[in-house]
Amino acid sequence: MRSLQDVQVTVIAVKVKPNSRVCFLEQAEGGAWLAHLKSPPVDGKANEELLALVARHFGCRKSAVSLKSGASARTKLVRIEGPSPLLQNVA
Repeated sequence: MRSLQDVQVTVIAVKVKPNSRVCFLEQAEGGAWLAHLKSPPVDGKANEELLALVARHFGCRKSAVSLKSGASARTKLVRIEGPSPLLQNVA
């Protein structure tokens, strides 16, 4: 069993653009990220798609990705548990 001290947490700022034609994640200026999502911002569908997209982009489990803040805002803070994903897979 891992202790809480062993878990590394990375928080990234993501600006979301829902209702896009394609779904992808790109790094914007200033270290923030821009997520283009196909889902509309209704009933948490865009948030679910965002978490799946971040997990797929950084190669981690979906359960390791969560929203820290911004559930109803366009700019969100996404929390990623595990080894630093920014060092493993930078867009």
